[in-house]
Amino acid sequence: MKLLNTLIKKVLKQRLTQIEHFMRHPHEVQERTRRQLVALAANTEWGKRHRYEKIRHYEQFQAQVPVMSYEETQPYIRRMMMGEKNILWPSQVRWFAKSSGTTDARSKFIPVSRESMETSHFRGGRDVLALYIHNNPKTKFFWGKGLSIGGTFQVNPENPKTYYGDVSGVIMQNLPQWAQLIRTPPVRVATLEKWEEKIEAMVRVTMQQNVTSILGVPTWTIVLLERMLEITGKKNIREVWPGLEVFIHGAVAFHPYRQYFDSLIQDSDMRYMETYNASEGFFGLQDDLSRDDMLLMLDYGTFYEFVPIQELDSPYPSSLTLSEVELGVNYAMLISTNAGLWRYKIGDTVKFTSKNPYRIKITGRTKHFINAFGEELIIENAEVGIAKACEHTGAIISNFTAAPIYMSDRSKGGHEWVIEFEREPEDLEIFTHILDKTLREVNSDYDAKRYQDMALLMPTVHSVPSGTFYEWLRRRGKLGGQHKVPRLSNNREYIDEILSQLNWQD
Repeated sequence: MKLLNTLIKKVLKQRLTQIEHFMRHPHEVQERTRRQLVALAANTEWGKRHRYEKIRHYEQFQAQVPVMSYEETQPYIRRMMMGEKNILWPSQVRWFAKSSGTTDARSKFIPVSRESMETSHFRGGRDVLALYIHNNPKTKFFWGKGLSIGGTFQVNPENPKTYYGDVSGVIMQNLPQWAQLIRTPPVRVATLEKWEEKIEAMVRVTMQQNVTSILGVPTWTIVLLERMLEITGKKNIREVWPGLEVFIHGAVAFHPYRQYFDSLIQDSDMRYMETYNASEGFFGLQDDLSRDDMLLMLDYGTFYEFVPIQELDSPYPSSLTLSEVELGVNYAMLISTNAGLWRYKIGDTVKFTSKNPYRIKITGRTKHFINAFGEELIIENAEVGIAKACEHTGAIISNFTAAPIYMSDRSKGGHEWVIEFEREPEDLEIFTHILDKTLREVNSDYDAKRYQDMALLMPTVHSVPSGTFYEWLRRRGKLGGQHKVPRLSNNREYIDEILSQLNWQD
C-alpha cells in the first residue's frame, strides 16, 4: 500500500496545474466550455431546434436557448431512457441518476453520459484526492481503504439497455479498476438494496480493515458509525480505525452534525472536507479546509449561469455569466452540461464568497424545503401529505410549518410539524401516520431515510391554539402584505421561535 500511495500521489499532483489554470483564467475556460458544448450538440434534435449552428456568442445562446425546468426536460429524457439517440446529446446515454421527485413525479431521472461520467463525476473525485494530498503532504490516505456507502441501481424495466439508480450507485458501477482497489466495501455490499442489510454487511467487512477515509452523506454515515460501535463494543471510532483521517461529505449541510461526529470519532486531528456532487454533475469542492466555502470547478464540461433569485420565476429572467456575478448575492444556478442538460434549473441557490478564484457557498433551494438528512422534502410533498391526512381524519388546517429535528448522541433525526387546525383531527396519531405514509409515497428520498426508522423517525406533530401563527408574525413585524408563514425550513429558527412563544404564554 505504501508503494501504491506514492504512485497515486504522484499521478494526482499532475492535475494541480490544470486546476491552477482555470483558477487564473476562469472566463476563458467557461467560454471555451460553452462553445464546445454547443458545437458537439449542434446536430442533435435539441441543437437543430434551437439553431445551435448559428450560435457564436453568449448573447445568442442566451436568446435562442430557453431556461428549462425538469418538467420541461423530462419528455426528452424519457425518450433517451427508451433508447432514442441524438436527442439532447450526441452520444448514447445508458445511465441515469435517480433523484428526488418533483410535483409531477415521485422521482426524476438525470442523464449521465460517458462524457459527464469521466469529465465531471470521476474528475471531481480525483480532484478531491489531488487537493487533499496537496494540502496534507504527509497524508497516509492510501495506506488504507476509503469507505463509501453506495446507492442502489437497476435495469430500466422499460428498456433493458439502460440503467438507473442513485448517483453514488451509478458512479460505483463504473469506477475504474484502480479506484476499486483503494475503496471498501466491495461493490456487491455497497450497493445492497436493503439498508439494514447493507449497514450490517458493511460493518462486518470493514471493522477489521484499515480505513483511512470515509465518503458519504452525514446521515447515513452516522447510522454506520453508531452500528460499528454497537457491534465492536469500542468507545469511539478512533479505536476501530486508528488511521482514519478525513470524512469527505456532501448532499446536506454538515454543521448540524459536526459536534456529533466529533463525539463519535474523538480525534481533534480529524479532517472534514465538503463536496458539491449532485446527480446533475460535480460542481465544487472544499480546496482549503481552513475555509467554509468551495472552489467552483470550471473545467468539468459544465457551463454555468446565475439568475438573481428574485427573478427566477420571471418569464424572461436575467442570467449572468461568471464575469457578472457579485459577492454575497443569492443566485439560482443554471447549468448546461455534456450530458445534455441545457440552461437547466438545478434548484440550488448559491452565493459567491470569492471571485479570485471563484468560490461559493450553497445557500439553499429555489423553493422552501427540508434537506437536513438528504430527504429533499419540498412544499408540494408537504401539501399533498397534509391534504391526505386532513381528508382521512376530518381535519381542517389554517397554517403549518415544519423543520428538522437533528440527530444527536441521544436520538435519531426526524421532522417536527407545528399545525394550527381550524378543526382538530379525530385522532392526531392517525393524522401523523397518514402524513408520514403519504410523504413516503410521493418522495422516494424521504421514504429511503424513513426505512425502518434507520435515519428518520416518525414525524412529531404539535397542534397549536388558534391565533398562534398570527401572533408569531405580529411579533416579527410581518403582519399583512406579502408576508407568509414559511411552510418548510431547513433550520429550526422559525419553529423554535413558535414553540418558545407557546411556552412563554403558558
